[in-house]
Amino acid sequence: MEHIISLLVENKFGVLSRVAGLFSARGYNVDSLSVGPTVDPSMSLITISTRGDDQVLEQITKQLNKLIDVIKVVDLTEKEYVERETALIKIHTRAEDRAEVFRIIEIFRARIVDSTPTTYTVEITGDAKKVEAFINQLRPLGIKELVRSGRIAIARDDAKAAAGDQKRRQTVVEAK
Repeated sequence: MEHIISLLVENKFGVLSRVAGLFSARGYNVDSLSVGPTVDPSMSLITISTRGDDQVLEQITKQLNKLIDVIKVVDLTEKEYVERETALIKIHTRAEDRAEVFRIIEIFRARIVDSTPTTYTVEITGDAKKVEAFINQLRPLGIKELVRSGRIAIARDDAKAAAGDQKRRQTVVEAK
């Protein structure tokens, strides 16, 4: 089963190495990994996509929680979440294929970010399935180069919690 794990960590050297070491020690491959700053510059968010059974992943989650620089571990697979991935794809642009390339780009709402007489570099952003489907449509046209970012994900707000937050904000505004 696929798991997307979100780790809030202290922004210190060596943290990523220790996190990756836990996966390696358990024999799990990391499908994608993304690290970026948060609103607080002293913290970073690591998003890891991996596959494995729930029991071993639960053990990894417990081990990650024990790392001193890890503040919070969330397996987003257990929640509603929004995910995105970006890919840059350089494709051959023969004259006879250009109309097809533009049609595929339009369907997937991608965009051309660079062009030369012989290639287009196309950017697409979306969930992993959309990016994969786009790549599969372009393969017959001749992909010259492909670069994909790691997946990033964020938990969706619980509807009840969001309604409570809205009511609290409204009460504060009315009190002023």
